[in-house]
Amino acid sequence: MTTELRVLRTSEWDRWYEGLDLAFGGVPQSAEKRELIRELTDFDRSLAVWDGDLCVGTAGSFRFEVAVPGGGLARMAGVTMVSVASTHRRRGVLTSMMRRHLDDIRGWGEPLAILGASEPAIYGRFGFGEATRLLKADIDTARVRLAVPDGTDAVRIRAAAPADALADCEALYAELVPARPGMITRLPGWERLGVLDAPENREGASRLQCVLAERDGRTTGYALFRTRPAWDDAGPKGTVEVQDLYGLDPASSAALLRHLFGIDLTSTVSMRNRPVDDFWQHLVSDLRRCAVRIKDEGYVRLVEVGAALEARTYRTPVEIVLEVTDSFCPWNEGRWRLSGDASGASCARTADAADLALDVRDLGAAYLGGARLADLAAAGRVRELRAGALAEATLAFESERAAWVPHDI
Repeated sequence: MTTELRVLRTSEWDRWYEGLDLAFGGVPQSAEKRELIRELTDFDRSLAVWDGDLCVGTAGSFRFEVAVPGGGLARMAGVTMVSVASTHRRRGVLTSMMRRHLDDIRGWGEPLAILGASEPAIYGRFGFGEATRLLKADIDTARVRLAVPDGTDAVRIRAAAPADALADCEALYAELVPARPGMITRLPGWERLGVLDAPENREGASRLQCVLAERDGRTTGYALFRTRPAWDDAGPKGTVEVQDLYGLDPASSAALLRHLFGIDLTSTVSMRNRPVDDFWQHLVSDLRRCAVRIKDEGYVRLVEVGAALEARTYRTPVEIVLEVTDSFCPWNEGRWRLSGDASGASCARTADAADLALDVRDLGAAYLGGARLADLAAAGRVRELRAGALAEATLAFESERAAWVPHDI
């Protein structure tokens, strides 16, 4: 039986979303969240594969900007809502959607694509490289103490309803975006996803709570969290589940964390999505009792190699020729001369001899500074063709801050 791939029509959204929902476990979302996702859907950038009247494949993207090393913003496609019905696997459905998506993204002039992979093995064959990781932790606050920096006591912590504080929180988030590669600017309406709080989706935890850090009449940080009560014969042992924690300065970040540590009837602060260089690791008295784990998260695809490499700056001067292989987007194949430093970069095709050889997947992994080129070379994924080129490129591609993609895509 043949299938048809086409751009999603407004009248088809319910069937399209039901197919997506079923592919991700079939647990229905709240009516409020479902309606918001429909409102946010960019129909011109959403694809559906149909087998008759049955939707058997879904994929979408959004036009974002992402912070890149050097503090600039680059145009990017946030690829999301990708699914294939279990009855139609291994029939080329996903390949056809990714082919159409990457061709369209190139046509829209977006040099990068980023996604969060539900299964990491899937997207490497389409040129996406593991570019960022996240940190998870469960901190034993009954035993771990915080050594806070000077100025923490001057920060006021104030409780606020999440919806009422949303404008202040979003302004602060926007201020922080350029400071860390991988952070994504929010499109209008996306801020509402973070404060949806349907009772049926809390899974036994409290309503969403918000506290603001304030100093000199200005909001300098915020935290969104839930508390999950628990008891045993020895007494309370609840958990504070942190959704977001952002501060403009060390004292504000520390004041927020200290507040979370001190919530009554709890003995654990749980974090599920933090940067790997998160500040609190240098404040705790015993990192061993924080159950730190690292997980892959953001996957980057260079859709246009030249434009993508020109969109960021480089930590040290670099003059290098890259031999790039890209079987899925052959327009990227070949040699590229990259010349850059902290002020800017140029990247153009060249016939000169190559200094490094690598696949576009590994170039994507290194793009935000998350994966070191030297480490990829040690794994046999980057080849040095000119002595010294690897060390030069490794230093140049590094970022001052660890890359992190906290924004839902």
